Amino acid sequence: MALELNETNFEELVLKSDKPVLVDFWAEWCGPCRVIAPTIEELAKDYEGKAVVGKLNVDNNMSIASKFGIRNIPTLLIFKNGEVVDKHVGVASKNVLADKLNKQLN
Repeated sequence: MALELNETNFEELVLKSDKPVLVDFWAEWCGPCRVIAPTIEELAKDYEGKAVVGKLNVDNNMSIASKFGIRNIPTLLIFKNGEVVDKHVGVASKNVLADKLNKQLN
C-alpha cells in the first residue's frame, strides 16, 4: 500500500530515503487523481523493498506542494538521494511510471 505522506514524515520518508521515491501529489476532489490511484497502489506493491511509493494530499500539506512547485494534480515526482530526478504531470500508465522508477533503481 502506498504510504500516506505529510509534513511530519516527508523529510524522513522521502528526502532521507536510501531508495528511489515516487510521490503522488493529489487531492480528494481531483478526478484524474482518482483515476491514477489504483495504478499508484499497484506500483507500491510491485516495488515493495525496491522503491518507496507514497501519496501526498496537497490540500492538507500545502507547504510541501508549494515547495516543489505543484500547480496541477496529479503530479508525480520521483526523488533519489533527496533530489527530484523525474516528474510527470497528469495521468500516466503503469508502464510509463514503472519505466521512470526502473531508471532510478541502478
